[in-house]
Amino acid sequence: MGFGEAIKTVLGKYATFAGRAPRSEYWWWVLFVFILMICLQIVDGLLIGPMLGFEPFEPNAGQPLSLIVTLGLLIPNLAVGVRRLHDLDKSGWWLLLAFVPIVGALVLLYWFVQPGTEGSNDHGTDPLA
Repeated sequence: MGFGEAIKTVLGKYATFAGRAPRSEYWWWVLFVFILMICLQIVDGLLIGPMLGFEPFEPNAGQPLSLIVTLGLLIPNLAVGVRRLHDLDKSGWWLLLAFVPIVGALVLLYWFVQPGTEGSNDHGTDPLA
């Protein structure tokens, strides 16, 4: 799965928590969100902040555009994370490990870089088959 296809798939399954997401879909999505957020923060710092009467990149200016997009992408981010865990034959509830400081994020990172279950599992057929 390529960059564009992964973005289309995640946005097409905006709030679909069922099924499986292969590594490529998940990591291309993460890269897209990372690049998008950097671009939006630059736009917020250079354009939106000064339009609101703040100096460029002033810390107290807030980042309204980044906040709106972050809220809009919250559900697809959660959904693709759950589907990625399903690909590993784990419950989506394991995503709550992210709330455990440091250790939770490291465990999730380790799981997310692992190859998915070959063949069918409890959450559906192999997306790479």
